[in-house]
Amino acid sequence: MVFRRRNKRTFMEWLQASVYPKGGWLRAAHYVWHRLTRLPDPPHRIARGVWAGVFISFTPLFGLHFFGAALIAFLMRGNIIAAILGTFFGNPVTFPLIAVGSVQLGHWLLGTGVDGVPASQILSAFAYAGGEVWGNVRAFFLDEPVKWSHLSHFYYGLFKPYLVGGILPGIVAATTCYYVSLPMIAAYQKLRQKRRRDRAEKLRERAAARARGARFGRTPQEDKGNSS
Repeated sequence: MVFRRRNKRTFMEWLQASVYPKGGWLRAAHYVWHRLTRLPDPPHRIARGVWAGVFISFTPLFGLHFFGAALIAFLMRGNIIAAILGTFFGNPVTFPLIAVGSVQLGHWLLGTGVDGVPASQILSAFAYAGGEVWGNVRAFFLDEPVKWSHLSHFYYGLFKPYLVGGILPGIVAATTCYYVSLPMIAAYQKLRQKRRRDRAEKLRERAAARARGARFGRTPQEDKGNSS
């Protein structure tokens, strides 16, 4: 399995790996590429999955990126595992650029106009909104008053601009990754197939040598020495 681990991580280990994985982000990127090239699917389906994963990384649907990427890949007939791996494009290194750029572009497209928004403020705003949603859900069952004013401000001031502004750069980035990954995955799969054929040919030659040696009462080394 692609995601199964022999030793399960604790919550703190998972949190630390989310911010800075063991071995660094370069090693993590190499691991993702290693998994992508070994998926048992045609290159175009894997590349479609990459497109879905990269695109969903430009949306403010935090916590739903895996599900969103899988859904888009399913609709595009792409590889779902590749889509989930493609969400690696959105990570703590790229998130500030994606978030701030998308929010600013969204405000510009919507004509609401806003100065630069710090990435830390965006993250804290999403965390606060999530807590308020949960609080309103609890209030509904406990027959307490619900408060939607802050969520309304969050939606129009941050979520909607982020959603609108992330579409165009998401399409550009996803399409770029698609056309870059497609020939690379195809070339890598051809190389792996060639290595497998060469390995199978060597195994057949060894089996034939052993069969000849058994037939004439010689070892494969002796048979090889006589043939030379």
